Amino acid sequence: MAELKKVACEAIDRVASELNNISQELWKNPEMNFKEHHAHTILTDFLENQGLHVERKYKLDTAFRATFGDDSAGPHVAVLCEYDALPEIGHACGHNLIAELGVAAGVGIKAAMETSGQPIGKITVMGTPDEENEGGKLILLQKEAFEKIDVAMMSHPRPSDSLLPGTLALDWVTVTYKGKASHAAGFPWEGINALDAAVTCYQTVSCMRQQMKPTWRVHGIITKGGVRPNIIPEEASLEYYIRAPNRAELNVLREKIIACFESAATATGCKIEYDFSEMPYLNVISNKALASSFETNAKELGLDFTKHGTPTENAPLGSTDMGNVSYVVPSIHPFFYIGTDEVNHTRGFTGATGAAAAQPYTILQGKAMAMTAIDVFTNKDLLQRIKTEFDNEPQRKA
Repeated sequence: MAELKKVACEAIDRVASELNNISQELWKNPEMNFKEHHAHTILTDFLENQGLHVERKYKLDTAFRATFGDDSAGPHVAVLCEYDALPEIGHACGHNLIAELGVAAGVGIKAAMETSGQPIGKITVMGTPDEENEGGKLILLQKEAFEKIDVAMMSHPRPSDSLLPGTLALDWVTVTYKGKASHAAGFPWEGINALDAAVTCYQTVSCMRQQMKPTWRVHGIITKGGVRPNIIPEEASLEYYIRAPNRAELNVLREKIIACFESAATATGCKIEYDFSEMPYLNVISNKALASSFETNAKELGLDFTKHGTPTENAPLGSTDMGNVSYVVPSIHPFFYIGTDEVNHTRGFTGATGAAAAQPYTILQGKAMAMTAIDVFTNKDLLQRIKTEFDNEPQRKA
């Protein structure tokens, strides 16, 4: 097993400059949700040139699947790539690095499988578009892209290392109030002010925060408030994100916020419509048995989890569609430091994800992913512990 891991790491080192070029090309050409055509081409061309079997436009126009090996001979491990960017601020979440380490892991795992001399399983490098907006993994789950996969892994850049990061379940909702237009100066009493309803809603939600748990998050904007000051607004809209540590708490928070929405309609005499997402993001359930293998391999490569974070669960931060995958397949989603104190979704972090300083950390993550996959392929006891933990996970049954 040690020899296979060495082979994997050496294979990644041999293409390190190409991996950096891929990351830079994605960073210089940021693409938003389901429009990641350039990234799709670059990543699939590279994987095909490395000898993996590539399926372009796999179930979605900018998704892909690159495979090697035989799942009838052993476990099926998936390493996931993200590559969408954010509007105006580019790769401020570092998805260019996620894509880089994902294809790096694929190269390393393939090399190890070839060296083993016998079939030991199957690797899939899966390209998953639009994590930032609608959740490409949610659609891929619906389209059964994760069927027959035993383990799923990815790693995400952040200002610190975290083996078992806390993420939040997320739902989003559009709220529309409908009133009645009238002349705001001449006949205001004839109108029903939808903007008043929207403002009352916003204030009511803000008041509710005092009674919210510290791990709950509700944040929103008014997207429509009228057309001219001399017309009583007949329609106003808001968009809200609501987040909680797990699916059960998200359901509780959803009911509380609905009461805020409806009370604003009652207070102003407006009619209300609200539309929640059909597929909310779920929190990531980190498989501890799988994470332990990753931790051992990362430490062997020199990663000190205590230097820029801890290997324990941090306070919940953002949300990801990888959470939904983790409810279906045993998964890990560690965070990794890239040489900056800048935080995600800022212009400063955008700069850091394109900097040379991020490269050693990213390559290390790709190697650790490859080594962890080799553990899964070669250690039947580990795979059994992973599956037993997954089967008994209480959050999946809540």
